[in-house]
Amino acid sequence: MAEAWVFPTFVLCLCGFFTSMRPSEPFITAYLVGPDKNLTQKEVFNEVFPVWTYSYLVLLLPVFLATDFLRYKPVIILQGASLIITYLMLMYAQGLMATQFMEFFYGVSTATEIAYYSYIYSVVDSAQYQKGTSYCRSITLVGYTVGSVTGQVLVSLAQVPLFYLNAITLTSVTLAFVTSWFLPMPNKSLFFHQAHGCVDKKELTIKAAGLSPRVLSRAALEDPESKVPLNAEESPPAAQHVKEGQAVGGGGLLEVLRILWLDLLQCYSSWPLLCWSVWWALSTCGYLQVINYAQALWEEVLPSQDSDIYNGCVEAISTLLGAVAAFGVGYVKISWKDLGELVLCSFSVVIAVAVYIMDTVRNIWVCYVSYVVFRSTHMLLITIATYQIGANLSMERYALVFGVNTFAAVALQTLLTVIVVDSSGLGLDIFTQFLIYASYFGMIAAVFLAAGLYKLVVRRRRSHTPETVGGITESDFSGDQVSLNDCNYHH
Repeated sequence: MAEAWVFPTFVLCLCGFFTSMRPSEPFITAYLVGPDKNLTQKEVFNEVFPVWTYSYLVLLLPVFLATDFLRYKPVIILQGASLIITYLMLMYAQGLMATQFMEFFYGVSTATEIAYYSYIYSVVDSAQYQKGTSYCRSITLVGYTVGSVTGQVLVSLAQVPLFYLNAITLTSVTLAFVTSWFLPMPNKSLFFHQAHGCVDKKELTIKAAGLSPRVLSRAALEDPESKVPLNAEESPPAAQHVKEGQAVGGGGLLEVLRILWLDLLQCYSSWPLLCWSVWWALSTCGYLQVINYAQALWEEVLPSQDSDIYNGCVEAISTLLGAVAAFGVGYVKISWKDLGELVLCSFSVVIAVAVYIMDTVRNIWVCYVSYVVFRSTHMLLITIATYQIGANLSMERYALVFGVNTFAAVALQTLLTVIVVDSSGLGLDIFTQFLIYASYFGMIAAVFLAAGLYKLVVRRRRSHTPETVGGITESDFSGDQVSLNDCNYHH
C-alpha cells in the first residue's frame, strides 16, 4: 500500500513530540541545588552529572546492537520507561545516591534514542525516507522548543515552582511511553534482520534546501543516529549476508560483527571521511560537555534563588537560530574539499572565543548571548560535517560510521569528565572547567589550521609540477591540441 508509511510515521512523531517536550529540562540544575533537592553545587557538578556520561558510554555499544537485533520498538518502549523512572526519581527521590541513580536512568534514555532515530528506516520504503525523516525530526524540534518556552513562561509569568515543571514533564514522557506501544513492529532491520533481495541500491540525494528544520535541529545535530543518510548506493557486506529470519545466535552474531568491522575499516580508509569524522568526534565531545554544564555555570554567575532566570528562552532561541544557520548552509557554494579544514578552523575559533567569554565575563546576559553563538555555530558546523561524512555512504554504513563516531565522542567526553569534573579526579570548579573547554576548542582549531595549510601547500606544489600523459608533459602539447588544464573530469 502506497500510504502504509503514514501511520507508523504519525505514531513515531507523536512519540517524539512527547519525549522531547520537557519544560523542566532548562531548569534542572536550579532544581537540584534548590530547596526541593537541597544538594550542593559541588555535589551536582562533580558527583551527579558525571554519572550520565559514564552510563551513556557503557550502554552505547550494547544498545546500538540490541536496537537492531530487537527491531527498534522494544528499545523505544525502554526509552519511555527509563524517562518515567528518571522523572519520578527526580521528583520524589532524596539524597546524593538516589540522584546518581536517577542520572543512570537518564543515561539509559539517552543511549536508547538511537531506536527512535533508526525506526523509520525499517518501516517505510526508501522512496519515503526523506519525508519520514523530515517529519519525525521536525516534530522533536517543535517539542523541544514548546517545552523550553512553556517552562520559561510558567516560571517567569506564573511563578510555578520547578517541582511542577517536572510533573508536566513526567506527564509528557508518560504519554510518549503509551504512544510507543502503538508503533507497528518492524519485520526487518538494518543489520540483523535484512530482508533477502531488499538491499537498497537507490541513491538518496538529500539537499539542504529540501530538509525540514528538525533535520538541522538539536537532536539531529547532536545525535549521529538522527542524521539523514545522503546516499544509499550500496549496502555493506553485513546487509548482504544477513537474511530475513536468519537466527543471529552464536556464530551468526560473531559473523555479523566481523563483517561490520571489515566494513568499518573500509569506510575509514577514505581520508576525507576520516578527517571529517575526527573533527565530528572531537567537537561533539566538547559540545556535550559545554551544554551539560552550561546551567551550572549560569547558576554560579547568577544563582536562581536570588533572581529570575531565562534558561528556557535561551535554549529555545539557540535551537531555532542553530537550525536556521544549519539550513542556510545548503545554499552556500564553497569547495569543501579544498577549504573544509580552514572553515572548520575558523568557526572552531568562534566557538572557542564564545566559551572563553562565557567563562571570563561573568555577566548572565553575556553568558546567554555567548551560549547562543556557541550552539548556533556548532549546529552549523556539525551539519556541514554530516553532509561531508554521509555523502557517499549507504544507509547501513551511515548508521555504522556515526555510531562509531558517537562512541569515540562519548569516550573522549568520559575521559575529560574523569580528569576535569569528577571529584575522584581533579574536581575543578566550573569556571576552570570552562577555561579548559575553551582551550580544547582552540586546540581543535589549531589542528585543523595545520591540516588546512598543509593541504594548500601540497596543492600549490602539485600545481607547479608539470602533468604528464603517456610520458608527454603538458608543455609538449601545442597548436590545436587541448591543454590538460582545459579538461574537466567529473566523477
